[in-house]
Amino acid sequence: MASGDRPRTRGEQWREQRERQDRGARLAAISFVVAIIAAFGLMGVYIAGGQTQLEGALLFVAFGAVGTGLGIWGKQVIGPRIVVEERYPMRSPEPARDEFEAAYEESLGEAVVGGRRRFLLRLLAGAGASLGLALIVPIRSLGPGPGRDLFATAWEPGLRLVDAGGTPILAEQMAADEVRTVFPEGAAGDAKAQALLIGTRPDQLDRDALPGQTVGDLVCYSKICTHAGCPVGLYRASVGELICPCHQSTFDVNNAAVVVSGPAGRGLPQLPLGVDDEGYLIATGDFNEPVGPSFWNMTHDVDV
Repeated sequence: MASGDRPRTRGEQWREQRERQDRGARLAAISFVVAIIAAFGLMGVYIAGGQTQLEGALLFVAFGAVGTGLGIWGKQVIGPRIVVEERYPMRSPEPARDEFEAAYEESLGEAVVGGRRRFLLRLLAGAGASLGLALIVPIRSLGPGPGRDLFATAWEPGLRLVDAGGTPILAEQMAADEVRTVFPEGAAGDAKAQALLIGTRPDQLDRDALPGQTVGDLVCYSKICTHAGCPVGLYRASVGELICPCHQSTFDVNNAAVVVSGPAGRGLPQLPLGVDDEGYLIATGDFNEPVGPSFWNMTHDVDV
């Protein structure tokens, strides 16, 4: 029988298995290292400002490398188990036994296998941890909690109503069918607090329907549409209606600014009015409801 056709000895089989496991361990380790690098690269790209396509590619590489490493580990390092049927003891020839013992001592036996597995487990844990960090980092984009910002504006009891230039408004200056954009004193130009002061026609206001105070025939509502947040700037005095120019939501000024038509889901919040000792218009509190488009918990105020 030619030497190339002879059966492999136990020692040769052991060496081949060891070489296969070493090769598989190296490939699995490289895969896990690639996953770690890709995960840290993903974090770096995100922190630097983000680039969607690159972030997606890095995430694909990270998960793909972990999967590849696990596949190689399971197939080449661990490999299929050899199940041997129990039978009567069979002693190998002495030369075969000596050769196997030499191969075993050279490989350090199970200590090497255990060390290899521990090394791969550490790399796998590192890949998992780095991927976890990469997935947690985007939480940073959520920013701080809104607190009460969604529920309150700059309006406070006693603050005068001022125009865009900061000039206070006397109640007697307002005429029927007149509309002015007003702000809290000291916060002129505050987009969230902007309101519409409207001089309605005599005996048109349904005061029983209004949730807040008025001064004579003067009433004040938030200027921010409750549909999409556009400024409600069109007033049809003949019928007492405010119209949002964006999507044509229409509100009844004389009836608590309820929605007459359009996509808005609720009326405009009202600002309660009063007059100070000098005859200037003041707010007696904030709007009766949160201003702007509705949000999921707008009816549940929070304490901060």
